[in-house]
Amino acid sequence: QVHLVESGGGLVQAGGSLRLSCAASGRTFSYYAMGWFRQAPGKEREFVASVSWTGATTYYGDAVKDRFTISRDNTKDTVYLFMNSLKPEDTAVYYCAAHRGIYSDAARERNQYDYWGQGTQVTVSS
Repeated sequence: QVHLVESGGGLVQAGGSLRLSCAASGRTFSYYAMGWFRQAPGKEREFVASVSWTGATTYYGDAVKDRFTISRDNTKDTVYLFMNSLKPEDTAVYYCAAHRGIYSDAARERNQYDYWGQGTQVTVSS
């Protein structure tokens, strides 16, 4: 069983920055791709970013490209999401997810992930 715990959410003004963290436990973290998704009220959960098991490949959703950066520290079993130039439309609950395949590449599809964190709220005020 994989356990994912997100942290770092909060309230920030438009144009500001936040760093989200996701600490993983329960299996060899470094063997699996990781992803971030978000869900705003009344909307479907959408892809934000993903990083491959090696960290060499990253994918981003169109809405966050060039503003957000995903990275991983395999020595700490942690994946990060650095969010810059935040906009009110970035307001959502952000979820960390672990890919279901060993030695996995980055992936955009929700069905590629089999473990999810509880989420952390990010609110961007205008």
